[in-house]
Parts: sequence; structure tokens; C-alpha cells
Amino acid sequence: MIPKELLEILACPKCKGELLFFGDFFVCEKCMLKFDIIEDIPDFLLDDAKKITEEELNKLKDERKS
Repeated sequence: MIPKELLEILACPKCKGELLFFGDFFVCEKCMLKFDIIEDIPDFLLDDAKKITEEELNKLKDERKS
């Protein structure tokens, strides 16, 4: 589990923008990059990040609201 204090200060390693937290991963809405969390450690290496589409992001946001 990632402490709330840490969630508040984490930023995208590419653009330094805000990250959306989805439990098992983070998403940078500006860069459209998904960063996985592996064994409770966020993997913010740009080489490991996955590009996502706007449709995928919208689906994730909708699922989070439910």
C-alpha cells in the first residue's frame, strides 16, 4: 500500500505533471503513459511505461466511478 502522503507528491517522470492513481498503476493524463506498481513499488522508468489511448483512460475513469 502506498501512503497517502507519498501519493500527493508523486509526479510523472516525463512531464512532472499530476498522476492519477488506480490502485495497481498510475497514469499521466498529459503524457498518456501508464506506470505499473510492482511489489508495492511504483515503476517510473520511462522505458517500462506503457502508452494508453484516450479511450482506455476514459474507461478506467468510468470504472473507478462505479
